[in-house]
Amino acid sequence: MPADWRRHRQIEMMGGMRHAPSAVISLPIRAAGLSKVAASAAGLLAALALTACSPVVDVSAAQDAANPACAPMMVALPDAIGDAGLRKTNSQATAAWGDPSQVILRCGVNVPGPTTDRCVSVNGIDWVIKEGDPVYTLTTFGREPATEILMDPENISSATVLADLSAAAAKIPATGNCVGQEELQNLPSTQ
Repeated sequence: MPADWRRHRQIEMMGGMRHAPSAVISLPIRAAGLSKVAASAAGLLAALALTACSPVVDVSAAQDAANPACAPMMVALPDAIGDAGLRKTNSQATAAWGDPSQVILRCGVNVPGPTTDRCVSVNGIDWVIKEGDPVYTLTTFGREPATEILMDPENISSATVLADLSAAAAKIPATGNCVGQEELQNLPSTQ
């Protein structure tokens, strides 16, 4: 019995690869009538199929990403924002759309406090907008945990992003909302 087949048999007897995560198994292709050319062609086709897949997006998880309130929003995320398709990420409570990524979402970021930054309401969801160059940061306001979106307005419209994500963001209940200059002028005065 060749050495590589013996190693495969040992791993099978241990219950599979989960007991030997560092084992590398090289199994020879042995089939009646399968030539080396056919085996090489099969290997090349498998390699081409693997390279056609988009890589997983590396996104750092937010500090409160394990908050159970993120889960309903994460399962309600859209499969696409505009023409940008949803991709796999490597961290909990994160998402990315587009290849290359046009929109990055993280649930569980710090809840914004009172701010003078611009705040907009889209479909009942309040968002604090911080305009960067070139990336904008959009953070839900009045929802805990907060959700953060990073996007470049040169590549995708912020109106499209916020409209497409509002139904998912609404899965985290509102505890407050943005107030504008008009509301501040109508506050009772303190004596």
